[in-house]
Amino acid sequence: MKNQFLIVLSFIILSSCAGNIDQNAAAGIEEQEEYIIRYDRPDASILRGVYIPKGKEYFYTSGIVAPVIDENAVAGTYERYGNTYEQSIGTLERIKETIAEAGFKMEDVIFLRVYLAPDKNGKVDWNAWFNAYGQYFNNAENPSKVARSTIAVHALANPELLIEIEAVAAK
Repeated sequence: MKNQFLIVLSFIILSSCAGNIDQNAAAGIEEQEEYIIRYDRPDASILRGVYIPKGKEYFYTSGIVAPVIDENAVAGTYERYGNTYEQSIGTLERIKETIAEAGFKMEDVIFLRVYLAPDKNGKVDWNAWFNAYGQYFNNAENPSKVARSTIAVHALANPELLIEIEAVAAK
């Protein structure tokens, strides 16, 4: 009799717990994971990957390019938009401004897809991009790293442009 009572009591307790879980689900209440997890590569300036738990906000940019830095420069010259480094800085500043409009910061950026085009001599200036990246990520001011793909392409839509970046932010 005592064993039967314990079995019935256990069933009632378990049923009431399941009922609370079902009520929470029916009410739209979910347990939410709290933190974005960045899978680090200590030996690199970029991440291996990023895990974003359910319920976080995202912001995706389109491909962003550098602003004109000298409107009086002759079209077709790099003085108009700058070299790869200057274009990289200008593009990252535009990303910073764009994501800020939606309430995000550079610390919230989790992914970059970077397209680099060669200059008129056929050279892709990888180091210029890497140096610009280091001014915005993985530093004392913003220790966050991002997952990133950097791809060399034959050309961008405007032949004066040497870099285009897509960004994803989450918080």
